[in-house]
Amino acid sequence: MNAERIERLSDRQADALLQGLVERYSPSTQEKEAVAFLVGQMASLGFRAYVDGAGNAVGEIGTGSKTVLLLGHIDTVRGQIEVRRQGTLLYGRGTVDAKGPLATFVAAAARTGPLPDKRIVVVGAVEEEAATSKGARFLLDRLEPAAVVIGEPSGWDQVTNGYKGRLLADIEHRQEITHTAGPQKSVCEQVIDCWMRIARGTDNWNVDRSRMFEQISPSLRSFHSDSDGFVEAARMTVGFRLPPGIDIDDLERQLCEWAKPAAIQFRGRETAFRASRSTPLARAFVRAIHGLGQRARFKVKSGTSDMNVVGPVWRCPILAYGPGDSALDHTPHEHIDLQEYHRAIEVLTDVLALL
Repeated sequence: MNAERIERLSDRQADALLQGLVERYSPSTQEKEAVAFLVGQMASLGFRAYVDGAGNAVGEIGTGSKTVLLLGHIDTVRGQIEVRRQGTLLYGRGTVDAKGPLATFVAAAARTGPLPDKRIVVVGAVEEEAATSKGARFLLDRLEPAAVVIGEPSGWDQVTNGYKGRLLADIEHRQEITHTAGPQKSVCEQVIDCWMRIARGTDNWNVDRSRMFEQISPSLRSFHSDSDGFVEAARMTVGFRLPPGIDIDDLERQLCEWAKPAAIQFRGRETAFRASRSTPLARAFVRAIHGLGQRARFKVKSGTSDMNVVGPVWRCPILAYGPGDSALDHTPHEHIDLQEYHRAIEVLTDVLALL
């Protein structure tokens, strides 16, 4: 369809868009049904809509020389939640993280329509919840946006301008089985000792750093042991949330020392990223939120997002925004208040007009 024929969404249509997205269960690597739905919805609204080479859902409005990218993600963590309405609350996997923000992007772009010398691009990226960030990485050398909004829950009156980095460590120890009455520690005990060295070491590193955003935050993600009758093995995965400025190479070398005699492999490496709060994009959010009677607040998060992937490469004004309470991310109780969703659409519509 021609971009001049973009259709504005009513609140009821916006609710149907979000609910339709949530009803299509789409854990990482299994996003095709949700992608097809979103592309169809955007096409029906007048977007130039398609699936790109990574499997992302993409919708474009306008043909200007400056690209405003609304980069959400369409995948979720695993675990289906019954999709249901309870008053103004919509329950379901992804309502908060992050189909609520993604639907906000589509609705706001449709309500804004074509802008002079602007191309608005909405992307529902795949595999954000995996360590791959496949969808965002695919875009890195294909777009040069003038401004980017990342679709993550912040609350309608708040904006996120920073995320900690990440490192995952898979640690394994194997040894011949000995009698449990003997003096040798079991593999489970040795790997737990490794975890305790990591916890003590990071506690020492954090001792003079009072703010969580400045600290290394380790978490024991999984633990497993087994035996074939001759050799016993224990494995654990440890995740690290990393502050800005840390030398990850040095951290990996230290972790190798703490892990001995176990073997260790690293993956999912992302550096922390913090965006400026004094860009035209930030000022537009402040004005738009103020226009709805609230003072805008900026915050940083201890998790990661696709901002960590694209921010250091594109080096343009960038923030994360979307409705929803991030405390509900990944939980069995995930839900969004549709009234907040509508406010977020209003805010983002105003932001796009101000840009």
